Amino acid sequence: MKKIILLSILVSSVFTACKTDPKNHKAAITEDTELTVLEKIANANGFENWKEIESIKFTFNVDRDDEHFERTWLWETTTNNVTFMTRQDTITYNRKMVDSAMTATDGGFVNDKFWLLAPFQLVWDQKSFTHKHTENVEAPISKANMHKLTTVYSNDGGYTPGDAYDYYFGDDFIIKEWVYRKENQSEPNMTTTWENYKELNGLNISMMHKRPDADFSLYFTGLEVK
Repeated sequence: MKKIILLSILVSSVFTACKTDPKNHKAAITEDTELTVLEKIANANGFENWKEIESIKFTFNVDRDDEHFERTWLWETTTNNVTFMTRQDTITYNRKMVDSAMTATDGGFVNDKFWLLAPFQLVWDQKSFTHKHTENVEAPISKANMHKLTTVYSNDGGYTPGDAYDYYFGDDFIIKEWVYRKENQSEPNMTTTWENYKELNGLNISMMHKRPDADFSLYFTGLEVK
């Protein structure tokens, strides 16, 4: 897996996801089509409102033990322009024209956007992975019975080919927990909660993710949706 991620202390803890650009997926899923489990999860988080969104700005934060890391992004969804902001630098590029000099920056954006909008990525990326839906599975953190959706990305393309994700959610199709498994290995590399949901302009976004086995929080601040 190509490691294009955060500070060295976070390399083993925060994953970079495979990506598919939204492109023509801004149109909401039509009501006269029977929805798949992927679409139900996306719609439960406001995917039908995505077509109205022109930009989204957010700060991606990670606290681990006594370390703090953050970076801020502005994504203009209609043009696919991305602005990367840290205390030291500001970089703007277009995702349709990512060259070798921008690969590391774009990999960071893909990672952070995946954490922010994973329910939507299930629709945007659906041609890039296989998936399986299972009911009445014990969730790894809460131990409650939930639905489980497993996605395994293709070995071709993306920043992390072959990786797998297990999503745990209730009958409302809102994700409560998930597991990341590098290259589809059986043991989890990271398990976190999905909590503190916030609705902005029709999008329902989990603002906080915590690990049960470490002093670790991944969360968003400064979220603006226009």
